[in-house]
Amino acid sequence: MLRRDLRDVALKPGTRGCVVLTGTLVDPYTGTIVPFERGPRSGVVQIDHVVSLSDAWQKGAQQLSADQRQAFANDPLNLLAVSGSANAQKGDGDAATWLPKAKSFRCRYAATQITVKARWGLWVTGAEENALQRVLRSCPTEPVPQ
Repeated sequence: MLRRDLRDVALKPGTRGCVVLTGTLVDPYTGTIVPFERGPRSGVVQIDHVVSLSDAWQKGAQQLSADQRQAFANDPLNLLAVSGSANAQKGDGDAATWLPKAKSFRCRYAATQITVKARWGLWVTGAEENALQRVLRSCPTEPVPQ
């Protein structure tokens, strides 16, 4: 995910492109620039589950098999590099309780939430549905994430 989501990535030689040493994140949740360097401060960039594991569990994932839950937890569509501070603020909130600070990303966030939940047979609460609809009304042509 780091290799996919960071810019100006430097990879560790001899790792077949699997270890990111440095890069720059344009945090989709906040719009801020976050420099990444592997080491003691790596946590400034974290990989978020757009639909948190806790939210998924509460809304149907407990009915998935162990293999399906593992596949859900590793679904690239549901994984996103973000700033550690934004990830901590979001916690396990759904769209009714948390939306990205960067308003320019909210449509993509809402569309991803809906796509991930539909893909995995998860449901939404009434409050969550209202929040998602409110966001998507401002961007009716937002493409469905693949």
